[in-house]
Amino acid sequence: MRITKQEEGKRGEDYAVSYLQKNGYKIIERNFRTRNGEIDIIAVDTTEKPSVLAFIEVKTRSSQQFGKPIESINYFKLQTLQKTAIFYAHTHPNLPTQLRIDAVTVLFDYSNNLKEISLIKNIS
Repeated sequence: MRITKQEEGKRGEDYAVSYLQKNGYKIIERNFRTRNGEIDIIAVDTTEKPSVLAFIEVKTRSSQQFGKPIESINYFKLQTLQKTAIFYAHTHPNLPTQLRIDAVTVLFDYSNNLKEISLIKNIS
């Protein structure tokens, strides 16, 4: 049974949250939106000293037919992420001041089972 792209994306984000938490990230917010952009996950990377405020883009795919998930984060998407991250940081001064943009890529197999998940730090 095939799932919709929206369902696939939601499942990918859920896996990403779990993966990040297991790797020392404290999740602050999900799906933060402004009129200029969206950030999938905002978290504090507690493994870094001092802690880092990480803005995480999640890319989920069920096939690599059109390339790897990370390849879909182009220059324009990165610019939007940076602007939205700076806005968020300015409106949340109580969070760490060290900022970083990360990506989590999630790959499902043809049966919609998790095949691969990876974290790429500092993609900007």
